[in-house]
Amino acid sequence: MTSLSASPLLGHSPALSTPILRRSSQSQLSLRLCPSRPPPHRFHSPITSSVTSISASAPPASSLTAAAAPSSDSMNHLLFVEMGVGYDQHGQDITAAAMRACRDAISSNSIPAFRRGSIPGVSFEQMKLQIKLGVPNSLQQSIDVERVKSIFPYGKILNVEIVDGGLICSSGVHVEEMGDKNDDCYIVNAAVYVGY
Repeated sequence: MTSLSASPLLGHSPALSTPILRRSSQSQLSLRLCPSRPPPHRFHSPITSSVTSISASAPPASSLTAAAAPSSDSMNHLLFVEMGVGYDQHGQDITAAAMRACRDAISSNSIPAFRRGSIPGVSFEQMKLQIKLGVPNSLQQSIDVERVKSIFPYGKILNVEIVDGGLICSSGVHVEEMGDKNDDCYIVNAAVYVGY
């Protein structure tokens, strides 16, 4: 029989803690509450920032995010991160795969807060997007960024960053009638940052 015991860390309220299950021996599990990091209050672009090191002692969130001076060309408040994946199985068109990844990222979300004025002092026109695409290195120069941007029906696109990622794999079949040059399938990953 397995027993469960709770051992909260002193000085932390359960509302601000994350439960962690640990097996202390083969027959005993213990539940320990670990402090959660508070969410950052300001968003610093994942595209222009980098964290040089994160220690095991988990520094305060404020040391991991830098506060950028507000500007019309920066995103100071992150609301959503939408993620998607896109494929081009025939025709070897990396831009088509990137467009599908972006469409996948935004297709199952609705963001009424900008239109309805749910965020005090923020209008629909202030919605900003940052797009990050994981694309195989050998295909990055072939991306048509303007075609990718056309997927987004609204919001000011601040930038599109293309990084190493995605995949080239075999589709298992070479179909010349579908424009195939070979049997390569291109896969792109997308992260769409939405904020103001």
